[in-house]
Amino acid sequence: MRIDLHTHSTASDGTDTPAELVRKAAAAGLDAVALTDHDTTRGHAEAIAALPEGLTLVTGAELSCRLDGISMHMLAYLFDPEEPALLAERELVRDDRVPRAQGMIAKLQGLGVPVTWEQVARIAGDGSVGRPHVASALVELGVVPTVDDAFSQDWLADGGRAFVEKHETDPFEAIRLVKDAGGVAVFAHPAASKRGRTVPEAAIAEMAAAGLDGVEVDHMEHDADTRARLRGLAKELGLLVTGSSDYHGSRKTCVLGEYTTDPEVYGEITRRAFGAFPVPGAGGV
Repeated sequence: MRIDLHTHSTASDGTDTPAELVRKAAAAGLDAVALTDHDTTRGHAEAIAALPEGLTLVTGAELSCRLDGISMHMLAYLFDPEEPALLAERELVRDDRVPRAQGMIAKLQGLGVPVTWEQVARIAGDGSVGRPHVASALVELGVVPTVDDAFSQDWLADGGRAFVEKHETDPFEAIRLVKDAGGVAVFAHPAASKRGRTVPEAAIAEMAAAGLDGVEVDHMEHDADTRARLRGLAKELGLLVTGSSDYHGSRKTCVLGEYTTDPEVYGEITRRAFGAFPVPGAGGV
């Protein structure tokens, strides 16, 4: 059984529509895939409607968090999307995305980059605008060769020349909100140091004590030594270990199913959740 628990669609910063994503997931030989767009569940209905037979959809979201000035992401699985407190927090984060993107554009223009809001809005389309859309604009303009290259101190990385902070949830609050909504909380790519500073292991231990369910260990931004270290930390703290592609379509180089989650871990996630349930494919449309 092949399970990928971290993907993005055009509902946030991916390049595949939710329908395209689930079809590609089936074609890639996956048995289960999680749709975890940034701070939104807007793509779930389309993904469910198009879900091919033989593929199970795990509904979720990737929540934007910040701890002691360090940006981090929390993967939330199988929560009730209408639970009022978590819904209000997701909307608060999403509402801050537009002024944040406009602030980054203003900084880039001050650095001599001829990027415009119209260009970024076109790239974002109907998705929740974010840094990857601004990064894609820099690629279009020939400022950087790839989206990943835009996430540097020269440009959009945390603390970079064009970085602008946005509202982000305290991770301990995020864990509480997710659990209260019947979901499961997993710390996404905790050692992805190319993105900026990472949360110390002592803080991960504190989050585990506060109810964190797991850590995403097998990820393209973790090398072999890092994966081994995180796997040991997870065992010590009693946390589940997940693996996933963090697929964004053509915006990033990762491919669906590049890393996967052990079926026993997937089973434990579904057992812990009570806010929603995995959706089996019925043939799609």
